[in-house]
Amino acid sequence: MITRRHFLKIGGLTVAASGWVSRLFGSTVGQEMPSLQKMVADVKPLTAQDYAARLEKARRLIAENKMDALFLEGGTNVAYFSKVNWWRSERTFGAVLSLERDPVWVCPAFEQKRAEELIPQGQEIRTWEEHESPYALIGGIMKDLGAAGGRLGLDPSMRHFIYSGLRRDAAGLELMDGAVVTEGCRGVKTAKEIAYMDLANKITKMAYREGFKQIHEGMSPRDLAAAISAAHQKMGVSGGGGPQFGPNTAFPHGSVAVRNLQTGDAVLVDGGCSVEGYRSDITRTVFFGPPTDRQRKVWEVVKKAQIAALKAVRPGATCESVDRAARLVIEDAGFGPDYKYFAHRLGHGIGLEGHEYPYLVRGNTLKLESGMTFSNEPGIYIYGEFGVRIEDCMVVTEDGGRTLGGLEAADIDKPFGD
Repeated sequence: MITRRHFLKIGGLTVAASGWVSRLFGSTVGQEMPSLQKMVADVKPLTAQDYAARLEKARRLIAENKMDALFLEGGTNVAYFSKVNWWRSERTFGAVLSLERDPVWVCPAFEQKRAEELIPQGQEIRTWEEHESPYALIGGIMKDLGAAGGRLGLDPSMRHFIYSGLRRDAAGLELMDGAVVTEGCRGVKTAKEIAYMDLANKITKMAYREGFKQIHEGMSPRDLAAAISAAHQKMGVSGGGGPQFGPNTAFPHGSVAVRNLQTGDAVLVDGGCSVEGYRSDITRTVFFGPPTDRQRKVWEVVKKAQIAALKAVRPGATCESVDRAARLVIEDAGFGPDYKYFAHRLGHGIGLEGHEYPYLVRGNTLKLESGMTFSNEPGIYIYGEFGVRIEDCMVVTEDGGRTLGGLEAADIDKPFGD
């Protein structure tokens, strides 16, 4: 039975929690911020010249790696080099990139008119009927390029049935991993791509800040997710965040158990949006009510780890050294060894996909280059209690690293630095 004394105690905690939220996010808790407005109206899309520069870089890498051509399956890699967005199905669709010709497209015959709407005018489309082999068609393109027995690089995300079909129906070709081309191009971003990501990351942080102003006792994760999604939409993009409350925050990617918000809970939200296809990926951990000493300590350790990782970023540093810089802070604070509490790698590449090459992880000796973009997301996860992760995206600059989108967490009570 809930006694009057217990009821008053609960009520006092709720008031205290609401007061804490008000101090964190301003006096408009529970109200929508009228200042949110569209932020993408003036964004300029990529131009034909941008795509031409990508193809030129791809040709250079194809030549340097002694390939005759590269086959890209419909999907993100095709979109990167051509702006052609094509779904993946059991029917092979894609493009052959070669050294001297425009891309040659491989397309199911009944989809030709649809493809013509998307493929740049003047580029060749070769079709295959339902009973024919698209892999033989690719072999024919290679023959016409003077490379019937040549070396064909393959899209690293290509599905295995296409690889098997090429081995069977395009016999004589030497098939090789084309990741050195796709990753060599996509892994280093241009100033325009970085500007898209800067804006996407800023928008997501602003959406979180708006959503957090609406948290209250008993709120469901779905309610908070809806508030964050609505804030993204008001700024002109489709995006959101996946909230977890209390002990569920100890699951790095969330628990299937449903928990509504209670006083004293950690609130962890991970999500993002895109601007011109370029992604953000942001995590913030706040507390509903004044944090305990233990919660405060864990948050501060995670923030120190994030700062250490950013300081370790510079051209020439290895991917694994950045992971190690963050992990050492967490281990020295007593939350080690290795993956015991910091259960995952420090970060992943990000761009047109939320997770893409390269990765900040032990064993990856790849050297950073200016223009590479990553998530920086250390975390400590204590099952049965709570978890803390702080995530921002960052870009490698000529002399170090920079957080994308600003609004960095400055303190446990300043999750957006203001």
